[in-house]
Amino acid sequence: MEKDEIRRSYQPEEKEYDERVIDIARVAKVVKGGRLFHFRVTMVAGDKNGRVGLGVGKAGSVTDAIAKATKRSHSNMKSISLYGTTIPHEVVGKVGGAEVLLKPASRGTGVIAGSGVRAVVEAAGIHDILTKSLGSSNTLNVVKATFKALEQLKSPQEMAVLRGKPEEELKPFWERRRKNG
Repeated sequence: MEKDEIRRSYQPEEKEYDERVIDIARVAKVVKGGRLFHFRVTMVAGDKNGRVGLGVGKAGSVTDAIAKATKRSHSNMKSISLYGTTIPHEVVGKVGGAEVLLKPASRGTGVIAGSGVRAVVEAAGIHDILTKSLGSSNTLNVVKATFKALEQLKSPQEMAVLRGKPEEELKPFWERRRKNG
């Protein structure tokens, strides 16, 4: 009897993610009888602590597409390198015609970004960043370019080892200025 009670009371631990629907698009497939319409949902999920994932779901109804996108965004979670409330260095991501520039910003700047990029960086837990979307404004490609840029980030410790320099030289300029006076 006790095992049955334990089984009923057991609930799998669910992690709390910041989930944001970025885009809902109606897409069409042309077939012999006409057009077949489906919905494509682009969604991002993050733990606001350096882990973020992208999910794209396509289905006949919006709710099914959102469910698929949610599942995929949770399974595609990747860790990114953060430096306090910002990113360690400037980086550019390019997918298709979309290009996204991400620049570190000093504390208190906030998130300066468009809708797709903003959703990704806020879900990742970045609070101070400057961004610029260059090229195509296709929402899906802009979001993918943002992910590509975030994957390229390396911590100051990693960069110091790769470049053979002291870690102090590779910190953002406002950190170096604070130490020098």
